[in-house]
Amino acid sequence: MRRILLYLSELRAPFFSASIIPVLLGAAVAYNETAALNLRFFLLTLLGILLLHAGTNVANDYFDHRSGCDPANIQFVRPFTGGSRLIQKGLLSPKAVLTESIFLFAFGSLIGLYLAFQVGYPVLILGAIGVFCGYFYSAPPLKLADRGVGELLIALNFGTLVTLGSNYVQTQKFALSAALASIPIAVLIGAVIYINEFPDAAADASCGKRTLVVRLGKEKASRVFTYVLLSPYIFIACAVAFRFMPVWSLLALLPFPLSAKAMIVCRGNYACSERLTPANASTILVHILVGLLLITGYMIDTL
Repeated sequence: MRRILLYLSELRAPFFSASIIPVLLGAAVAYNETAALNLRFFLLTLLGILLLHAGTNVANDYFDHRSGCDPANIQFVRPFTGGSRLIQKGLLSPKAVLTESIFLFAFGSLIGLYLAFQVGYPVLILGAIGVFCGYFYSAPPLKLADRGVGELLIALNFGTLVTLGSNYVQTQKFALSAALASIPIAVLIGAVIYINEFPDAAADASCGKRTLVVRLGKEKASRVFTYVLLSPYIFIACAVAFRFMPVWSLLALLPFPLSAKAMIVCRGNYACSERLTPANASTILVHILVGLLLITGYMIDTL
């Protein structure tokens, strides 16, 4: 039982909101347009995405240990950065963590195959992109996060691709409405990764992991963070004004004060990991709240 709990802890389930929100949003947009929802397909989509997300988390722990990033990271801020630390604490072996990752990717892929047979091959293509990006996010030889594109890939995968995939499973077509609805949460999940890179910057730089924060430097990166957090609110307001999103989507503007707090904390404390923690927490909460309020807006519009 203790071993099972360790494997479950390695999944880093508190961050599964990054997967749950876009799956819910894609289904909500589909329901808004068709007034129908296949619950079985929805639950399978959610389970499959969660397994692939967990596989990505676990693979990242393994490869960040192997590269020396996590062992070198002494400025991490729990629970936001630094990985699970289970390998570093000697609670799980690197081999066990890699094996767990492979099993998670395999089971998630099996669900994707089933859905592809049920609703169409595009699900298989989206799933393959997700597995490829999830594994090679930190795995050699590509190490995509090291090349300064990790934040963009997270935004695309845990924002647009998952939302489109969830919507496609319900409607069997790719909808511009789903793609547009995904943009705010795509930007915000990218912002979550971005702000979490500040405490890890020194360790990342020491092992050649050239994230955006490492490339820009913390001071400049803190200014960019402000623009990143502002952009989803501007996009939502414009999308509603041009009738690309329902007027109830304006509910998603309500968390702006929390975003403002994150911006202010980041600008004033970018050099101090401990004092940056409120910005880490606020950015995660903003992603969740904006996502849930967008979903609520689409559901109210449907009703």
